Amino acid sequence: MSRHADVVHRLQRRLACHQALHDPAREPRNGLRWLPELRRWQAARLERSFRRFLEDPQRAAAARFFLTDVYGDHDFTQRDADIVRVLPTMQRLLPASLLAAVADGIALGNLTHALDLRMAQALGSIAPRGKRLDDARYAEAYRRVGLPRLRSKQIDLIRDVGHGVGSALRLPGITTLLKLSRGPAHAAGLSELQGFLERGVAAFKQLGDADAFLAEIQRGERVVAARLFAAEPDPFREPR
Repeated sequence: MSRHADVVHRLQRRLACHQALHDPAREPRNGLRWLPELRRWQAARLERSFRRFLEDPQRAAAARFFLTDVYGDHDFTQRDADIVRVLPTMQRLLPASLLAAVADGIALGNLTHALDLRMAQALGSIAPRGKRLDDARYAEAYRRVGLPRLRSKQIDLIRDVGHGVGSALRLPGITTLLKLSRGPAHAAGLSELQGFLERGVAAFKQLGDADAFLAEIQRGERVVAARLFAAEPDPFREPR
């Protein structure tokens, strides 16, 4: 199987998983009361953790891309529906490395949502009448859900998405290709997917040392996960 065919197969599997995870008929936990508050709180926590990146002009765009397009409180349903519609065209026009980054982005979203469903269920048991999340309540639910290997995989996927977008920059003509596809993409109603690709490539072009940036994100998130599992006080404090 060629690399392109392998990546397309991964995309198809991950899109099917996305649809199953978000279907309220197949996954009734999507209606859990704690889920919207959990997603809001996690997005705010990530923004706090990314503050040092957001305040750095060179790294701010890449950090914002992760918060809004990869790992934040954003509804990716339209983007992924776009991919389903245009997958045959995508595999002809886009390089395998960029398709792989999209596939990893969907895999990260799937894993994050699956963990969020478990977290929302745990929060319902911990605080059935609660309305607002705080550090202590989040940490208790995090430990109750457990699954440290999947938490580690979640962090690995953050790195993989970044490496995929970064590697696309080394392809000749990728910026021109995305610019040329902008008009047809919008005309075809594919603005979400086009925006994801353009923002990612533009952010990493500005970034410079992508490996150092991604390694710093990984280190920070692994420290937070270790503190949460160890029930340390103030698990979200800045890493030293």
